[in-house]
Amino acid sequence: MARRMAVILLILALVLPGQMKMTVAQLKSFLRSSVDLKHDDRKVAAYLKRVVLTEKLDARTIEDLQGYGIGYKTVEALEELSRTSSTRAEPQPDAPKPLPTPIPAPSPEDQKKIIEQAREYALNYTKRLPDFICTQVTRRYVDPTGLEFWQRQDVITTRLSYFDQKEDYKVILVNSQPTDISYDQLGGSNSAGEFGSMLREVFEPASETEFAWERWATLRGRRMHVYRYLVRQARSKWSISYQRTQQITPGYTGLIYIDRDWGSVTRIKLEASGLPPSFPVQQASVELDYDMVKISNSEFMLPLKHTMRMREGKFLVKNDVEFRMYRKFGAEATITFDTPEPLPEDKTSETPPVR
Repeated sequence: MARRMAVILLILALVLPGQMKMTVAQLKSFLRSSVDLKHDDRKVAAYLKRVVLTEKLDARTIEDLQGYGIGYKTVEALEELSRTSSTRAEPQPDAPKPLPTPIPAPSPEDQKKIIEQAREYALNYTKRLPDFICTQVTRRYVDPTGLEFWQRQDVITTRLSYFDQKEDYKVILVNSQPTDISYDQLGGSNSAGEFGSMLREVFEPASETEFAWERWATLRGRRMHVYRYLVRQARSKWSISYQRTQQITPGYTGLIYIDRDWGSVTRIKLEASGLPPSFPVQQASVELDYDMVKISNSEFMLPLKHTMRMREGKFLVKNDVEFRMYRKFGAEATITFDTPEPLPEDKTSETPPVR
């Protein structure tokens, strides 16, 4: 409605004769609309000569108005308005926008129920999955500066088969070129087993994970419970290997996102804690997103994207792994293993919670 009134004001302003009184706020709205509607700079400036401001227009406001994209004739008219309004009162500050009403956190009892429901989901996750094949695309990046100026190292397209609750990886393309190299021979940074192991280990009773309510969030248009969690090193099963010569099992902490309506886990974040100073890798983190995928007329919550980051001194490594083109297992003949474009950012961007 405010925009519509501004447009009406603009149209009337350009056709009606005589003087018109305006506040500085009305002037801003008028000029913003004139830019949006691409009105002629000279006509807008001519109209401003008939405007009488009821408030002082200062140089800072004119600079801000120039940021809208107004023409130089309009700027000249504004400078004249600034001179003629110099004795007027300062403009009233814009009314603060009302803050959204915060959504109350679940009660402590409900928080425990949510975690237990998510635990049941996580421990039985792989048992509910169908046998399938998908295309896994891994884009590997490095940055020797430590400033996240990423340089893409390669793009690996892999056939991922999931059959009888076991995963099998076959490299199809490297940088869009066919290859016979095995997954274990790729070199560089790699990871596997993202489908259920991370999920299960966070919620296994033996992990003695400590959960604490963090906040509400929106992910892929759905409301999420977000919990912070901690797995201590003595209970951890997450291992980090360096050049296959050194391996450690650190503790880790992170966030877990639980769909409010479905009870499913849609995102896991974890970051290694307590890495020994003698170990070459000094930072390591993983983020795994799940999304609903249709296979043979049924929907399943399956991995969408997996991001791994590590730091050795200043040297940074990042792997962006996407899971695309899911099919029922046994349908290899219908799959072409092209390398799809990266997922759009809105597929993995968190947005504030809305009621």
